[in-house]
Amino acid sequence: MKRVKLVVAYDGTAYHGWQFQPGSRTIEGELNSALGSLLQEEVQVIGASRTDSGVHALCNVAVFDTDTCIPADKISYALNQRLPEDIRIQSSEEVEGDFHPRHCNSRKTYEYRILNTRFPIPTKRLYAHFTYVPLDVQKMRQAAAYLTGEHDFKSFCASGAVVESTVRTIYELAVEKTGDEIVIRVCGSGFLYNMVRIIAGTLMEAGRGNISPENVKTILEAKNRQMAGPTAQACGLTLVKYDFLSQ
Repeated sequence: MKRVKLVVAYDGTAYHGWQFQPGSRTIEGELNSALGSLLQEEVQVIGASRTDSGVHALCNVAVFDTDTCIPADKISYALNQRLPEDIRIQSSEEVEGDFHPRHCNSRKTYEYRILNTRFPIPTKRLYAHFTYVPLDVQKMRQAAAYLTGEHDFKSFCASGAVVESTVRTIYELAVEKTGDEIVIRVCGSGFLYNMVRIIAGTLMEAGRGNISPENVKTILEAKNRQMAGPTAQACGLTLVKYDFLSQ
């Protein structure tokens, strides 16, 4: 028995998120099915990040155990022949048997893209949140500064989420604008359910002038989801980097 690590890229538009759901098309379900066909074994992958419906990834990580004699680094090539075109394995390698992607110290980096122009651009509709309301990027940056560091992010967690703690650490939260596109880039130790999308929605509220940047500190301290901004659309969110600090 060996454990194999996959790095998985996907367009999440057609999927109900990562996690397997009976009767729904998911990334995990497609991987399990393709691996089962390839290896002639029942396979259940373990994913590092359970991205939501419509969210994309360049580098999500999954592991699975197998008795196959196929070299681990060759599995990626064979698996890509069995997966739909909107899911592609970027690499496969054998890892230690006790390696678990959700139990390692890691840093995840997400990017949230906003198209801020007069009219939508059809080719960007699946990968960026569109708003015609002008956004003040400087105010968004000022608001973002209050969210870096270790905080209780209960105000930025979807209602009903079951977690042991809502304390998380954000190492970097940058807001950059190029042309008509604004990118919110956030790097952290881990994220609560819908946390990045709620952060994006709150920063857009600051950019529209609906809340002051300083009000973000009050939102954090309130530990109340109703105080933060709306949950931004899933299509703008992509997992772009996953760093394991220990394995």
